[in-house]
Amino acid sequence: MDETILAGLGTSLRQRARYAAQPERSRGRLFAESPSPTRTPFERDRDRIVHSTAFRRLKHKTQVFVPYEGDHYRTRLTHTIEVSQIARAFARALMLDEDLTEAVALVHDFGHTPFGHAGERALDRCMADFGGFDHNAQSLRIVTALERRYAEFDGLNLSWETLEGLVKHNGPLIGPHARAGEPVPRPIADFDALFPLGLATFAGLEAQAAAISDDIAYNTHDLDDGLRAGLIRLDDLAELELAGSILADVRAAYPALDESRTVHEIMRRHITRLVEDVIVTSAGAIGELAPKDADAVRAAQRPMIAFSPVMQDAVKQTQRFLFARVYRCESVMQVMRRAERLVEELFARFMERPELMPGEWPDAMARLPVEKRARRVADYLSGMTDTYALAEYQRLFDVVPQLR
Repeated sequence: MDETILAGLGTSLRQRARYAAQPERSRGRLFAESPSPTRTPFERDRDRIVHSTAFRRLKHKTQVFVPYEGDHYRTRLTHTIEVSQIARAFARALMLDEDLTEAVALVHDFGHTPFGHAGERALDRCMADFGGFDHNAQSLRIVTALERRYAEFDGLNLSWETLEGLVKHNGPLIGPHARAGEPVPRPIADFDALFPLGLATFAGLEAQAAAISDDIAYNTHDLDDGLRAGLIRLDDLAELELAGSILADVRAAYPALDESRTVHEIMRRHITRLVEDVIVTSAGAIGELAPKDADAVRAAQRPMIAFSPVMQDAVKQTQRFLFARVYRCESVMQVMRRAERLVEELFARFMERPELMPGEWPDAMARLPVEKRARRVADYLSGMTDTYALAEYQRLFDVVPQLR
């Protein structure tokens, strides 16, 4: 291919606003690499994320319902794809860098354990004396150390902007805008000392778009999955400001529509209303601040990608409803409590007998300080899929684990 054509391919032809991330001005990577003649730095990040082992593992990791409860429930992978689709819609509407937005959306759940938040709670308890466990921090460990695919470095060697989005998509980790009482997870603090990510500031708009897309996706699809599981009934949605108003609209427009199509019609409108609210609200906030570049976004005292106050109240109401009727439902909690015990027992066994870990994992484990040994065990456990964790339990304890 002609070199002049190649030179043009490495810069995205999509129009970006001045406040968006500019790939040609990326702050680089921990390990310097020659630029690609055909892809921007953020396109390369996106591609590396999609081709990683950690991305494939999301296919068999629980979102809310464990796999044998049904084939149509969301997994971490399908959730991630939904988040990515919504995030790209925001990037296009607000003239952000679509590839960076997609990269942050695709990588945001890499660090999740088997069995969803139940596995994370269990590992955090197991690691209480060794710096704790946090899935965002684990995502960072995966992309900076645990993925081993390249000849010249461990991890994926992602760009500064993608790493910043991964670490800070939920907001600053230190300073007046950080969540009170939450220390910086040790893996993040250690990496920040090596490659500073500006933990006191908000992330760029691309990461903010990915974060709010996560909220939109799970608030909608957890309602959908809750209905599918029979934990909530269609009429129960009437008590919700947002979903209830949509339910009334759909029934008025299609009084004879069957329940399956009614549910789908509600969910697609649910996403649309949330997305349109965010676009209007965020465009107004960006116009008010008028940031001259991405650094001005980071220096702002609040996120600019947000719901309107009215919609934020509706989202919080939906979250409370989901906690009460789905996440804390006794049938779900029973499965999750058993999953937590399974993870804790696996952790204890591997700490006691690290030689039982397969492959290269147990190498030199006996000589490691106990904190580093615990972190390696946590790395191994957090990388497991649900099915692999169940198989490992059966191998180690000669018992077929039953979560139901």
